[in-house]
Amino acid sequence: MPLPSTLISRRSVLRSFLASSLVTPVLATDHDKPVQQPRIPPPVSPIQLRVLCWNIHHGRGIDDLINLERQAAIIRSSAADVVALQEVDQKTTRSGGTDQTAELAKLTGLHGWFAHQLDFEGGQYGQALLARWPLADGTVHWLPGRPDRERRIAGSAIVQHPARPLRLITTHLHHNNPGFRLEQAHELARLCQNFLDTSPLPVFVAGDLNAVPDSPPVQALEKILKRAVAGTAPLATFPVGQPTRQIDYILYEAETDRIAVNHVAVLPEQVASDHRPLLARFNIQ
Repeated sequence: MPLPSTLISRRSVLRSFLASSLVTPVLATDHDKPVQQPRIPPPVSPIQLRVLCWNIHHGRGIDDLINLERQAAIIRSSAADVVALQEVDQKTTRSGGTDQTAELAKLTGLHGWFAHQLDFEGGQYGQALLARWPLADGTVHWLPGRPDRERRIAGSAIVQHPARPLRLITTHLHHNNPGFRLEQAHELARLCQNFLDTSPLPVFVAGDLNAVPDSPPVQALEKILKRAVAGTAPLATFPVGQPTRQIDYILYEAETDRIAVNHVAVLPEQVASDHRPLLARFNIQ
């Protein structure tokens, strides 16, 4: 028997109500659900790094006095974070048996590492690194030259900066043999390229290159590294009394833009060594 029209009408209304009650909340929920935004890491602030390069002439000043306290005071006043030193004695007779790296580290409050280049006068002679943070993986890399006549080295270590570890290299190229000096520069460039190819750490080189800026050894290094410069201003470091030429340098990797030079200056020290110290300030991303 057919249903009454009033009952059919009531069922239609009920179906419409149920349909609306099922659909409407879903639509409302979809529209009200908050959209998740991608998480953007906070910007990383660059760190500042002050690098000092100095040939300390085994602590001996032009007044012929070995005075590490005087040199330590200059290092402290520079506020350097990392320091590369050349011509450093370790327990030699001429330096009174002093471990100069350990003594300078104590006097400056920095960490120290000695790079042994040769045995000399009952002790050792070489280079050193000082840093505000611990030094790790200290390694001596031999450069080309005669092994019986002050064979040259590069000494590298990782500076364990808590925010940005980096690799620091000290070197001292040959002073009177242009052929050796150029070979040493090429080998140093290969060493730096290998570090850059195999490690993410920024690379800095500081040392006495015994070469002026437009010379073949410096040009060889500039294929891999950049010199820290102060525009076109001269950065003469030698001789100490009235410097006429730059032979001491701070260099850094050239292939990336994560390092920027803020300031470079030759410190006005005229007595404590036969070279003037060179100081550079960097921003590192």
